[in-house]
Amino acid sequence: MLKETTKVNYARSFREQLTIRGLLIGSIGTVILTMSSMFVALKLSSLPWPIMFVALVSMFALKACGKTNINEINVTHTAMSAGSMVAGGLAFTLPGIWMLNPHAEVKTLSLIVVTVSGVILGLIFTAMIRKYFVVTKELPYPMGQAAAEALIVGDAGGKKAILLFASMALSAIFTLLRDQFMKIPATFMNAKMISFGSYGGIWLSPMLISVGYIIGPVFIGVWFLGAIIGDFGILIGGQSFGLWDAAAAASVKASLGIGLMVGTGVGIIVKGILPKAKEIFAPMFSKDNIGDSIIRLRWAPIVMVVIAFLLTVITGMGIVASIVTIVGVWLATSMSSQCVGQSGINPMEIFGIIVLIAAKAVSSVGQTEAFFVAAVVAVACGLVGDVMNDFKAGYLLKTDPKAQWIAEAVGSVIGALVSVGVLLVIVNAYGANVFGTEVFPAAQASAVAAMVGGISNMPAFLIGLIVAVILYCVNFPVMTLGLGVYLPFYLSATAFIGGMLRWVIDKFAPEFEKKGTGSIIAAGLLGGEAIVGVILALIVAAKIMLG
Repeated sequence: MLKETTKVNYARSFREQLTIRGLLIGSIGTVILTMSSMFVALKLSSLPWPIMFVALVSMFALKACGKTNINEINVTHTAMSAGSMVAGGLAFTLPGIWMLNPHAEVKTLSLIVVTVSGVILGLIFTAMIRKYFVVTKELPYPMGQAAAEALIVGDAGGKKAILLFASMALSAIFTLLRDQFMKIPATFMNAKMISFGSYGGIWLSPMLISVGYIIGPVFIGVWFLGAIIGDFGILIGGQSFGLWDAAAAASVKASLGIGLMVGTGVGIIVKGILPKAKEIFAPMFSKDNIGDSIIRLRWAPIVMVVIAFLLTVITGMGIVASIVTIVGVWLATSMSSQCVGQSGINPMEIFGIIVLIAAKAVSSVGQTEAFFVAAVVAVACGLVGDVMNDFKAGYLLKTDPKAQWIAEAVGSVIGALVSVGVLLVIVNAYGANVFGTEVFPAAQASAVAAMVGGISNMPAFLIGLIVAVILYCVNFPVMTLGLGVYLPFYLSATAFIGGMLRWVIDKFAPEFEKKGTGSIIAAGLLGGEAIVGVILALIVAAKIMLG
C-alpha cells in the first residue's frame, strides 16, 4: 500500500512540474530566443547565457497564469533556453562553408540532418552524464547556481529578494550604459601586452566577476594560472627571449590550450566515465535498469546507427567520419560539461574543431562535410552545456530531472528547426558571401574555417594532451588551466577578480557568505548583465529582420 501511495505521489509531483502550459510557454520562448540567438551569434560573434533571463520570464509568466511552483518554473525555463545554444552551435560553425567557398551549395535536408543529429546526440549524452557531473562531482555550474538562487529568493520575497533585485537592477543599468549608450568603456587594455599579441587587460563585466565569485578561488586560481602561462609565458616570454615570433607564439598558445582541453576530455573518459561504465551505459542495453541515466535509453544504440546512416548518406560525410563524429560528441560533451561546470564558459566551436580535425585525420571527408562534423559536435555541446546549468538549478531546487529532460527535448527540437530556418533566411536574403563581412562577422565560424587544415602546432597540442590526462587523473582541475591558456587574457583576469573577492570575504568576513549575502548579490549582478544582454540581442535581431 505504501509503495502504491509513493507512486501516486510521484506521478502527481511529476505532473505538477511538467505541465502543458509550461511546455507551451517554453516553446514560444525558445522560438523567440533561437531566432535572436542566431542573428546575434553571427552579428556580434558572442552569445549571452539565456538561463537567468528565461528563469525570470518563466516565473513571471507562470505566476500570471495562476498557481505555480518553483519546479514547474524550472522545467519551463529548461525548455525555453534549450534552442538558444543549438542556434549558437550552427552559427559558430557552418558559415565557414561559405567563407571558404561563397558558391558552395548546401542542401536544406543536410542542414536539418546535421542539426537534429547534434540535438539527439546531445539529449542522449545529457541523460547519461548528468548525474556524474552534477551529483557525483558536484561541479559549481555558476549560471545554474545563480538561476536557482534567483528563483528561491524571488519566490520567497522579503529582504533577500530586495537585495537580489537591487543588485540585478544596478548590473542592468551598468550594462546598458556600457553596451547600449557607450558611456562606460567595455575594457581597459594594456598596450604593452597587446604589442606581443596578447589581449591583456580587464573586461568591465559584473557577470564575469560574479562567475568568478561563485566558482571560488581554487578553480579561478588555476584558470588564471593558465592565462599567466599562455600570455606571460608563451606570448610575451617566448617572444622576449627570441624563442619564436608572434605568429608562432599564437600557434603554440592556441594548440597547447586545445591540447589541455582535449586531454581533460580523455581524462574524464578514462578516470570518470569508463570505471562507471555499468551505471552510465546500463540504460542503453538493459530493459529494466536506468543506471545513472535520467531515463531508459535502450533505444539509443539504434538511434545512433540511424544517425550514422543519415550522416553518411544524406550529408555525404562518409561512414568513418560519421562514426568519428558520434564518438567525438561523447568526448566533447564531457569536455563541455566539465568546462561549463568549472568556468561558466562553453567554447563549443573549439570542441567542434577538435572532432573535425580527428575526422580529417582518419578519413577523406570533404571540405563542406568537415564543417558538418564540427556543426554536429558544436550543436550537441551547446545544448549540453546550456542544459547542464538547468540541471544544476534543478538539483538545488529538487526538480525531477526526467521532467527537465523531456522539456529539454521539446525545446531543443524546436530550436533545431527554427535555427536552420533562420540560417537559410539569412543566406537567401543577404547572399552566401555575407559571412565574414561587417554585416555578419561570424568570428567563431571564421576560426573553424581557419582550422580545417588541422592543428597548427602538433607538438604543443600533444604536450598539452598528455599533461592534461596526467593532471586530471590526480584530481587537478586541468580544464580551467587549458581554458586560461586558450582564452583572451582579459576574460581570465576579470574572472580572477571575482575569485579573489570571494577569497577575501571567506578569509576576513566569513559571516557575510554564511548568511548567503554574497551569493545573492553575485546572482543579481550576474543576472542583470545576462538579462540585458538577451534583451539587447532580441532588439538587434528584430532590427535585422525588419530592416
